[in-house]
Amino acid sequence: MLTEVYGLRASRRAILTAFALALVASLTILAVQVSPSAAGWENQEAFAAVLGFVPRIVTASLVAFLVGQLMNAWVLDRLRRRTSGRLLRTRLIGSTLVGQLFDTLLFCTIAFAGIITGVDFVMYVVLGYVVKVLAEVVLLPVTTRVIRAVRGAEDRAVRGDGAGSASAA
Repeated sequence: MLTEVYGLRASRRAILTAFALALVASLTILAVQVSPSAAGWENQEAFAAVLGFVPRIVTASLVAFLVGQLMNAWVLDRLRRRTSGRLLRTRLIGSTLVGQLFDTLLFCTIAFAGIITGVDFVMYVVLGYVVKVLAEVVLLPVTTRVIRAVRGAEDRAVRGDGAGSASAA
């Protein structure tokens, strides 16, 4: 949605900000997990079990998010230029196909290569990819409505006839 309404540059900025915040959150959880617990706190093992820092999973998540989202935004921007802004649904699905391919392949490979092997690994990757793409297709009506609403709010804000600012949208 960000790429569609605000362009590639704004989308990249949002993706990089989200990535940085996720990295900070992961490092904070790691710091809390490895720090000595407070006197009287007897639930450190439970905390570690629930929020435990698993470097491979965290790395896989961060890398997959960053590359997948950047690819999704880039493809959506390119498709918008090629179609002169037409075929929104096709562009959204096309960018998802590419972005989720990178996301799924990177996450599964970094997180589980060598742990899940052979046909099980291939099936894990394929199922993950199909589920993510199907989620986009199912949510497409919501996505297109949100894009229209945000564009409308932006247009009203630019014209000065809206009750609120575009940032409130």
